[in-house]
Amino acid sequence: MPANNTTMPAQEIERNSRIANFKFNSKHEEARRRRSEISVELRKAKKENQLFKRRNLNIAEEEEASVLTENNIQPTSSSIEDIIANMLSFDVTIQLQAVQACRKMLSREKNPPIDTMINLGIVPLCIGFLDYHHNPALQFEASWALTNVASGTSEQTYVVVKHGAIPKLINLLKSNSANVAEQAVWALGNIAGDGPVTRDLVLANGLLPVLLSLIKPDTNITFTRNIVWTLSNLCRNKNPPPPFDVVKTALPVLNRLLSHTDKDILADACWALSYLTDGPNEKIQAVVDSGITPKLVELLSYPEVTVLTPALRAVGNIVTGNDVQTDAIISAGGLNHLALLLQHNRLNIVKEAAWTISNITAGTVQQIQHVINANVLRPLCQVLGGGDYKSQKEAAWAITNLTSGCSAKHIGHLLQAGVLPPFCNLLDSKDWKIVLVVLDGLSNILEASAKMGEIEHVTLMIEEIGGLDKIEALQHNENEQVYQRAVALIDTYFSENDQEFNAIDAKVSEGTELQFIAPDMQPQQGFNF
Repeated sequence: MPANNTTMPAQEIERNSRIANFKFNSKHEEARRRRSEISVELRKAKKENQLFKRRNLNIAEEEEASVLTENNIQPTSSSIEDIIANMLSFDVTIQLQAVQACRKMLSREKNPPIDTMINLGIVPLCIGFLDYHHNPALQFEASWALTNVASGTSEQTYVVVKHGAIPKLINLLKSNSANVAEQAVWALGNIAGDGPVTRDLVLANGLLPVLLSLIKPDTNITFTRNIVWTLSNLCRNKNPPPPFDVVKTALPVLNRLLSHTDKDILADACWALSYLTDGPNEKIQAVVDSGITPKLVELLSYPEVTVLTPALRAVGNIVTGNDVQTDAIISAGGLNHLALLLQHNRLNIVKEAAWTISNITAGTVQQIQHVINANVLRPLCQVLGGGDYKSQKEAAWAITNLTSGCSAKHIGHLLQAGVLPPFCNLLDSKDWKIVLVVLDGLSNILEASAKMGEIEHVTLMIEEIGGLDKIEALQHNENEQVYQRAVALIDTYFSENDQEFNAIDAKVSEGTELQFIAPDMQPQQGFNF
């Protein structure tokens, strides 16, 4: 509204009220949009934390191979051909020695001859040996060789799939030899980790129930790690996601695994849950209904980042859901953990904690009150002022979301936490999107201040910290939206006639339940809400 107007038409008052209500009601949709945008970045970052494919290397044999390399003794094409010829022998002992030699070559850490061996036909030969149930040693060596072929490129993995390895490997999970079953699990994990197509082929062949049945109290630790890693790969990928009716059957087992003491098992169980919660509210609800939420929240205090990262991701996904799902995290004590994570020494943890909080502050007035009660505001403002830029952006979203749906009392808490200096500093950002976020937040703060008759104090604070100079500079910004918001803020709150507007706006607020912070809280900078 122009500053020189002395009256406010009733229609304008009603229109502004409707707009304010719409903005509040649409916040969850905005949060979901942000989830979709940031999830791409988060998934890319995750590649550094979890391997989708793993080669099985024999360290002792690798050292022996390095000695051969130093002496310039390299396997030749003819030696590989000899191995192929011996694999075709009718002598089982010779066959076993040949498959073992093949496996050793494929287990070399540097430049394993995967393509050479594929071209010479070792894949169908190894797959054939999987049926040798009378010879577990041969099955084991063949499974190991196939594991390392499937650890390569998608094209190399496809060769293993094309020749029919999946059903044979699943059948080996029932082997009496734990070594054979474990190696088969590893191979299937590599196949599932290649992408959604191979993942769904493995699921369609019935791997999941057989895999889950292997997780028992007496299963050794390394085998359990491989099982849970493979399980996480079965839940991974979004385009398309795995059939949820199938993978959700793993939730009871994942719930039990969250009580495990092994950090690798915990990490992969949390990654699986982060994938299962990365989707619509129906999927999130299934996870919440499984009773997993309290254990996930507890893991937010886990000392190892390898566990903390996926646990935080899963919690962050849950709070992008509806209010009831967000309340499940709050009720489990999630906000207390998030307040501490804002002070973590890992930048990515701080960023994701701020992102998670931004989705909670996009919720109800009661949820915002929980954020305040958990003493989140001060560390959030510290991130806003001193965090890396990505964390600052998420903190800015958290602040603006809070100001969009909170009470005037909450604005007072926010000002006491010292939000204005770091918030205004972000107006210098070259990222026009984050500048708009800050301008929206400032507009909400000023609107609430005007309604409660405290506009002079707040505008003076903004001016004294250099915020007004930054807003005025934005009048020359090349982005049209930034320019318009900046002009509107100045015309509305910093013009000579803003007192008339404030008096009118204060009348509009009469009869509302909005109030600023309680008198026993002494505000800073001389204002009193």
